[in-house]
Amino acid sequence: MPTPIFWSNVGVDVQTALGTAKSATAITKASPGVVTAAAHGFANGDYVVASVAGMFEVDQRVFRVANITTNTFELEGQDTTTFNTFVSGTFAAITFGASMTTAQDVNFSGGEPEFADITTVHDNVRRRVPTVVSSMSATIGALYDRTDPAHIEMAKATTQKTPRAIRLRFSNGNKLVGSA
Repeated sequence: MPTPIFWSNVGVDVQTALGTAKSATAITKASPGVVTAAAHGFANGDYVVASVAGMFEVDQRVFRVANITTNTFELEGQDTTTFNTFVSGTFAAITFGASMTTAQDVNFSGGEPEFADITTVHDNVRRRVPTVVSSMSATIGALYDRTDPAHIEMAKATTQKTPRAIRLRFSNGNKLVGSA
């Protein structure tokens, strides 16, 4: 049985900056996907955000970089085998420069499938199959503190209408990262 992850001693980090976008020329359809980007300069463990055409499944998502070479890096843990074909795109390193000290809870919703009815006149029981799923979302409940660096960054994101990456750090070393 895997060790459970508890919601205590969790760090909440917010993106404060993005590095210069590095042009990618390819993403393999493999497990994990490998990005080709000449002299990208990323390090293993860096988090990057993708801006991609073609392989829409990775567009605007956050990934952890692994197994770097001078001109390639893996999208850690991401199987791109069945994704659409990459056309063009960029990757930018994320700086998590603000940590929230007032978070009280984190709640997730979404991910529920829609269903298509495939019942025929020959069936005695209605048959449905899952099709697409709804978007996932997370909310962070927090005590209001306008001097908290993470609150300041999230207020900027709201005003500028720009996304920010959020990283949750669990006490056992696991991390959960997404874009908000």
